[in-house]
Amino acid sequence: MLQKRYNSFSDELKRVFGCRVHRISIDAGFTCPNRDGTFAIGGCIYCGGAGSGAVGIARGESVAEQIEQGKEVMTRKYKAGKFIAYFQPYSNTYAPVERLRALYDEALAVSDVVGLIIGTRPDCLPPPVVDLLADYARRTYLWVELGLQSPWEKSLQLLNRGHSFDAFAAAVRQCREAGVRVCAHVILGVPGERREEMLKTAGILNDLGVEGVKVHLLHVLKDTKLAEMYRRGEVRLPDRDEYVGLVCDFLERLDPRIIVQRLTGDGHRDYLVAPLWSLAKFEVLNAIDVELERRGTGQGSTLSR
Repeated sequence: MLQKRYNSFSDELKRVFGCRVHRISIDAGFTCPNRDGTFAIGGCIYCGGAGSGAVGIARGESVAEQIEQGKEVMTRKYKAGKFIAYFQPYSNTYAPVERLRALYDEALAVSDVVGLIIGTRPDCLPPPVVDLLADYARRTYLWVELGLQSPWEKSLQLLNRGHSFDAFAAAVRQCREAGVRVCAHVILGVPGERREEMLKTAGILNDLGVEGVKVHLLHVLKDTKLAEMYRRGEVRLPDRDEYVGLVCDFLERLDPRIIVQRLTGDGHRDYLVAPLWSLAKFEVLNAIDVELERRGTGQGSTLSR
């Protein structure tokens, strides 16, 4: 097994907790202002009706019940010793502070839960919510995941994100000032983006000072606007080797202090339209490791030249 040539999240968790730690995804019943009419209706063009990344989550059960079920699976499959409650689908700060506190506290009260990951949008972080997150950051292991997807305004409009790059940058500054760590989500392969624009995204993240990044392959799910565009031939997706090369180029330009939490998308096989090669997630990750080894490079390599 090749040693990672990037600052991986699994290594971070081992350093912090000294044991195998796994995330348990939770659906806490949130929605999104980009879907409920506050900003727009329909959401981002790639997001399915259940919310991005929501397939397989036990809906309709309490936060604690979902975690207990997840613990059983993660312990059996991966021998996990500790767990992080991952509030994943939709915008998990899009509610009054009192409701947020109750949900987050419920998660942390479950035995062996050692932290929180909270996925949200940059426009769902009013000052009282940031203050709440700062309080949790002082007393538990906390990440806030902010969807950027692209720093380019033309791409944000195409994706129907409903926010600007400036809004994302302001949210990052707000979180950093409060002592809240931010993991940015970006998509490689947004239609219309040139390769050099995708690679410049790494430098933009460096300059913003985000602490983590999740890199996603643009993948097409059923019943989305993106699927309609794909059927009309308006979307070109990279093949596996092309994507692997692009990720390696991106990593070489990424500040080595940034923790890499994901390097490919993994849409559920029941909903995935394309690219089907992305279903072999571990083969893709291994190919990235092999390519970096072949190049003799790694995260941040170009920054030291």
